[in-house]
Amino acid sequence: MMGFSNIILLILIVAAIYMVMAYNNLVGLKQRLLSAWSDIEVQLKKRYNLIPALVDTIKGYTKHESETLENVIKARNMALNAQTTNDVNRAETMYKSAVSGLFGLSEAYPDLKANENFINLQNQLQTIESDIESSRRYYNATVRDFNAKIESFPEIYIAKQFSFTPYEYFEIDKTIEADVYKMPDIKL
Repeated sequence: MMGFSNIILLILIVAAIYMVMAYNNLVGLKQRLLSAWSDIEVQLKKRYNLIPALVDTIKGYTKHESETLENVIKARNMALNAQTTNDVNRAETMYKSAVSGLFGLSEAYPDLKANENFINLQNQLQTIESDIESSRRYYNATVRDFNAKIESFPEIYIAKQFSFTPYEYFEIDKTIEADVYKMPDIKL
C-alpha cells in the first residue's frame, strides 16, 4: 500500500513530466511558426527581386508615368526594410496598392501589354503571389494554434513562466488585395 508521501511524490513526478511535455510542445509550435514566417520571407524576397526587372520593362513604354514607378520602388524598399510582422503588413498594403497602379499602366499602353518580357514577369509575379497566399494561410494557421495553446489552461501558466507571447497574424488590407488579384489577363 502506498503511503501519503509516495502519492505526493507520484503527483509531483506526473506534474513535472506534464510540464516538460507541455513546454516542449510550445517550443515545437513556436519553431513551426518561425519556419512558416521564414517561408513567407522567402516568397516576398522572390517577389521583390522581380520588381526592378518589371519597372525597367515598363520604363521603356511609359515615359510620363514616373510617379507610379517611384511608388513601386518606394513600396519595395519599405518592404525590404520591414522588421516586424506589423511593418510587413503595412509594407504589403503599400506594395499591393503600388503594383495595382503599375499593372493598370499596361491597359494604357498596348505595346507594353503585348511585350513578351512583361508577360513573363507578370506570370512569374502571379505565381509568386499565389505562393505567398499559401504561405500566409499556413503561417496564420500556426499563429492561431500557437496563440490558442498559450492561452489554454494549464499551458497558460507554463507560457507565462517561460515568456511565450502571442504572435500577430499576417494580414493584408482585403480591398487592396482584391484589386491586385484583378490583374489583366494576358492572351498570347
